[in-house]
Amino acid sequence: MLKKLFVVIALSLVLVSPSRAVLTIEITQGVSGASPIAIVPFEWIDKGAPPEQIHAIVGADLQRSGFFQPLPKQDLVARPHRANEVNYKNWRALNVDHLVVGRIQALPDDNYQVQFQLLDVHKRSQLAGYSIRSGKSDLRRTAHQISDIIYKAITGKPGAFDTRIAYITVTQNQKKQKSYRLAVADSDGHNEQVVYESKHPLMSPSWAPDGKRLVYVSFTRGRPEVYIQNIVTRKFERIVAFKGINSAPVFSPDGSKLAMTLSKDGNPEIYILDMATKDLTRVTRNFAIDTEPAWMPDGKGIIFTSDRGGSPQLYRIGVNAQGPTGRAKRLTFEGSYNARGAVSPDGRYLAMVHREEGRYRIAVQDLKAGHFRVLTDSRLDESPSFSPNGSMIIYATEDKYRGVLAAVSVDGRSQQRLSLRTGDVREPAWSSFKSRQR
Repeated sequence: MLKKLFVVIALSLVLVSPSRAVLTIEITQGVSGASPIAIVPFEWIDKGAPPEQIHAIVGADLQRSGFFQPLPKQDLVARPHRANEVNYKNWRALNVDHLVVGRIQALPDDNYQVQFQLLDVHKRSQLAGYSIRSGKSDLRRTAHQISDIIYKAITGKPGAFDTRIAYITVTQNQKKQKSYRLAVADSDGHNEQVVYESKHPLMSPSWAPDGKRLVYVSFTRGRPEVYIQNIVTRKFERIVAFKGINSAPVFSPDGSKLAMTLSKDGNPEIYILDMATKDLTRVTRNFAIDTEPAWMPDGKGIIFTSDRGGSPQLYRIGVNAQGPTGRAKRLTFEGSYNARGAVSPDGRYLAMVHREEGRYRIAVQDLKAGHFRVLTDSRLDESPSFSPNGSMIIYATEDKYRGVLAAVSVDGRSQQRLSLRTGDVREPAWSSFKSRQR
């Protein structure tokens, strides 16, 4: 059955020895024709070695996006640190489109001043230039902010490097005792923080729009219940604990409501919980299994998985303050299995788990044009989640019989894998832009 399949996939976690979880990124498929960019090592204005290699972090960010191809360090024709030191002719000879130069200066109060300039090599002009004050512990974040500025200045779209991802990890010690962790890390896998740990299964994390809370499902009391975790204060609260299934919670775009799957009335259906009044509204009424809700960006519709047509497919239903508006409309028709829908922030694309020849892969459908495309070529891909700028999709998959995370661009051209040195990681969720506001 559909319900059984979802539970099996969600709990199929590989068990490993305990270890500090550090996500490492491997670019598995680059983009031919990516824009060449040179990022010169920043000048370090102080004694000793710089506390962070800002240029390397920026280069890694831009390369992961798939839009840029940083020039290898050994191929740098010169090492300028200011725009007035640049000989544009030399860089044009290397077919470089853009050049980044900068400086890091240590300040008397143990902070740092990071300055950079983004230069258009062909136009011999500056596209962006900023000076950012940063503490030592924030230098990686400053690098991500620089990457965001560069990305937007060149592409015209906001970057998503200074955002975070949430995920679940599972380990097992020598006594066969399992440990489930709800963790948060930077978009590049660094600066991991374990915000909740349990001996019981955790699943389905999803961000609140404010970037300060996560909603998830916990089996702490022996059955699935919905909790909200504040990642700043580390306080958590049980929100939903009805008899039966309490699963797949997700915040509305304005954070005022939660959509989820409940079987409190006997059959798995989609419900909406008002966070202020705690009023519960039933959205679907069908003998089939309705599960895995995902909000449309305007908050006026919900996409969900249902087998009401004989096989798991994705449907959309309108909603307002009073409940559903109209009948559910089927969205997917490619193949016999499409589930776990995720909607891009602009509402244009619908990502999903698509079964093809016995394999579960990530696919995307253009909701306006109707075009459908399979993006991955793995055996068991699941849990797609869009980056806040809509350019990438992070998802869970397998590598050498253990769970890892992976990311693919919406056009399928750029792919990367995020894995633990040891351990299993599942169910990623990408935060909104608000998660890193200063």
